Amino acid sequence: MNERPYIPRVSAAAPQHRYPVSTGAQVKIWWREVDRVLVALVLLLMAVGTAAVFAASPASAHRLSTRSVTLPELYFYWAHLRWQALGLVFLFGASALSRENARRVGIVLAGAMLVFLLLVPVIGSEVNGAKRWINLGIAGFQPSEFLKPGFAILLAWIVSWRLRDPNLPVLVIVSATMGLVAGLMMMQPDFGGTILFAGVWFVIMLLAGIPLKRVGMLAGAGVIAITATYFLYDNARHRIDAFLGGGTAFDQVDLASRTLLDGGWTGTGLWLGVRKMNLPEAHTDYIFSVIGEEFGLIVCAAVVALYLAIVVRVLVRLADEEDLFTLLAAAGLTTQIGGQAFINILVNLQLFPSKGMTLPLVSYGGSSTIAVCLAVGLLIALTRRNPFLYRETPGLKALITKELSA
Repeated sequence: MNERPYIPRVSAAAPQHRYPVSTGAQVKIWWREVDRVLVALVLLLMAVGTAAVFAASPASAHRLSTRSVTLPELYFYWAHLRWQALGLVFLFGASALSRENARRVGIVLAGAMLVFLLLVPVIGSEVNGAKRWINLGIAGFQPSEFLKPGFAILLAWIVSWRLRDPNLPVLVIVSATMGLVAGLMMMQPDFGGTILFAGVWFVIMLLAGIPLKRVGMLAGAGVIAITATYFLYDNARHRIDAFLGGGTAFDQVDLASRTLLDGGWTGTGLWLGVRKMNLPEAHTDYIFSVIGEEFGLIVCAAVVALYLAIVVRVLVRLADEEDLFTLLAAAGLTTQIGGQAFINILVNLQLFPSKGMTLPLVSYGGSSTIAVCLAVGLLIALTRRNPFLYRETPGLKALITKELSA
């Protein structure tokens, strides 16, 4: 009589581990595995944002005050501190997730925000001529802002299916997802946000190893889409025409550029700026110009250096990464944060058409601040690494070096 071999199984009621991990031990594990340099760079950039909103708050409070309601000069500063505190909760909470849980959170977040984007044309609230907000009664939020971190993770997850089955049409699925997002964003309309999502999609596709022929086809399709947008959307056409025409002294972008350069190298000093009082969105879209006027071009260069340091630090961290999903997701999140900062700074320098896009981790904002902090937290979670574990495979950097030397 043949008997089945005995296979010990863990009872469902049995504990998963013998010794529970205390909160203090979890914090020590997090501190050991996290990229502390990246965390320090992010916190330093948020500190710069606190000082910048402090400088810009009087200008915005003055412009948004009415005869019946007069906003205090530091109204946006105190509100910014509250949003930053809440954003730090999301940042450190997300950074404590494992890679698997970060992936799950990103996928669920992307799915939920896509549903909300579908509802924006129906129940959305219109602000400054664009319908991008959903009002929940006690508060409102922009689904597109929270879609940004989830979008990169969702695309990276879909592309990673190729490891299980190379015949899966992941390029078609990812491109269809991008097309859906682009269509929903242009219904608001939000051309700049669409460009940012397209940039994340393009970087992930490029890192996924698609043929150069297809890269050229995608680039051509992008040029056609931008050309069609120019002729189909009046808002985009007016902004592009104003940008190409050089603008006037009354244009937002021209005014921001003049404000940025007015402070010279060292700035006029805190609260001594004059041109900022005429900026339409001094605490959000044009806060980089306020930094230039009151703190000087040297500080502006330092802000740009901080963004570059964050991008380079993540890329260095990913150089030895062997997991495809982690590589693509982290690269996508870095593209989203760095790309948004790049566009905002170019607008303030009058090198890009006007676009209502905040400066990540610096500008005042509710949805944008929390969403960016969540994206940074997920990025930190994806780049966590146990320093006592050694990889069995050579990693991406070693493979690239081998290919180049061959």
